[in-house]
Amino acid sequence: MAHILCVGIATLDQVFAVDAMPDRPEKYRAHDLVVTTGGTAANAAVAIARLGGKASFFGALGDDRLGDQIVAGLEREGVGCAGVCRIAGRRSPLSAILVDRAGERMVISYSDPELPGATATLPNRLSAGVGAVLGDTRWQAGSAHIFRLAREAGVPAVLDGDRAPREHPGVLELATHVAFSTQGLRDLSGSDDPRAGLESLPASASWFAVTNGAGGVFFRDGGAIAHEPAFAIEAVDTLGAGDIWHGAFALALAEGEDEREAVRFASAAAAIKCTRFGGRDGAPSRADVEAFLAARAAPALV
Repeated sequence: MAHILCVGIATLDQVFAVDAMPDRPEKYRAHDLVVTTGGTAANAAVAIARLGGKASFFGALGDDRLGDQIVAGLEREGVGCAGVCRIAGRRSPLSAILVDRAGERMVISYSDPELPGATATLPNRLSAGVGAVLGDTRWQAGSAHIFRLAREAGVPAVLDGDRAPREHPGVLELATHVAFSTQGLRDLSGSDDPRAGLESLPASASWFAVTNGAGGVFFRDGGAIAHEPAFAIEAVDTLGAGDIWHGAFALALAEGEDEREAVRFASAAAAIKCTRFGGRDGAPSRADVEAFLAARAAPALV
């Protein structure tokens, strides 16, 4: 069983299903509600556990009831939380999320500016058996720290680039694999075109990609930009799809798959998630992904 260490943010998500996004300040009714754990790295850890991997989460939470709920939710999914640091007097992250009939989401979140903090609680070396690490841009110092350890150990270090890492730009060089969201790549490159955005990035030993929703995944392959088409699905809820993608991608790399196969595996996991309401609660099992892929011919890679 591949072991992936995930570093970053964990939240409590309140996910409301609405007919349409509000366009004026008045009262609205939701037709469904899920309260679950969320957060970029934490969602990835849950995805890894559901897909049959071993996931450990490192992050900072307040010493409050929200933090208790977040840890309990992760542990119920089989995610190891021994690396969670609880800080007295601070508040744990909370998000209110609206998901409309088209599956699009609006996120309003609060994160205590004192969280996460220093990297002193992180290990100074990777334990034996860790096959990959994953970090997010919500705790860039933590991601940079764990990526250095991964480089020393010779294992993949995956960065979820959902936004440009302005605080620690060197984290891009420390990661072996960087997969941006369209927003993250646009913030960094200034281009709305995913191909042009990737082409504008400087030469690097890191592998770069951008997830583009229904537009598929673009990634550097040697000197060219390759494309993995998205799977055709009817989206119900896109919340957490990128996080699920990154967790599945890191797991596939840890299991020895090459980048092309890892992209396809991750894209299948994210596609399944988008057909299910409830944020990370829609993360699929390994059997779900294998059945999904078996029912579809491999799309052409160009």
